[in-house]
Amino acid sequence: MAPRAVWKGVLKIAEVTCPVSLYTAASTSERISFHTLNRKTGNRVHRQFIDEVSGKPVETEDQVKGYDKGNGDYVILEPEEIAAAIPESDKTLTVETFLPCDEIDDIFFDKPYYVSPSSPVASEAFALIREGMKGQRSAALARTVIFRRMRSILIRPHGEGLIATTLNFDYEVRSAEDAFSDVPAIKIDNEMLELAEHIIKTKAGEFDPKEFDDRYESALAELVQAKIEGRKIKPQKRPEPSKVVSLMDALRESAKGGAAKKPAKPPVTAKEAPRKKAS
Repeated sequence: MAPRAVWKGVLKIAEVTCPVSLYTAASTSERISFHTLNRKTGNRVHRQFIDEVSGKPVETEDQVKGYDKGNGDYVILEPEEIAAAIPESDKTLTVETFLPCDEIDDIFFDKPYYVSPSSPVASEAFALIREGMKGQRSAALARTVIFRRMRSILIRPHGEGLIATTLNFDYEVRSAEDAFSDVPAIKIDNEMLELAEHIIKTKAGEFDPKEFDDRYESALAELVQAKIEGRKIKPQKRPEPSKVVSLMDALRESAKGGAAKKPAKPPVTAKEAPRKKAS
């Protein structure tokens, strides 16, 4: 079954246009999810909005958004006022500039989408744009309204299609200088640096996402399956605390270890998780 497009519109580069569709490239929908139940009755519970002063439930039609000016003084925003302030979507993914694929720091990357032509007629224009970008090893920086917000989007060639990644705004990315301001300047001994470089070389490899399992999700899957079958799960053993050794000794011991070992796979994977909702 073909995936459902989350956005349809037109990719526009100068006077060249191409109808395209965006599909979610990464999703958490396959993770195990739980409902909150009443322990006494086994029934599901539902959230309610409660007036913090009167303690009474507030019906949906009486709920309104407000901005706190400070000290609990709110500016009330009506739904129609918010709708009028949000830019209208013209369903056009307008390319503003081209730049090298590695020009933008990964810290600005938000969410990826697959981009493909939305009709057979658009395939020729789509292939032209894709191959042109591949030949120049370039990415396109575009803007459009998606999910009611104007977003900057980085578009890169990917196999037979394109990848569109929404970008975080500048004000959303926190300062690296603030995060690293307390890191002291340290002069590294040459022997230590050579050992560290040797360890990195011996553990060199390639990224294969199949080699990295979601241990939390696998543990949940095993727990749910055990509960369904009436089995008991033994608590996981906590790892022994590491011995405190000098940095030089630790580097030497690591250098003796050789190539990295593949992580052991648990008996139950996330894909084997029961699809029934837990009760």
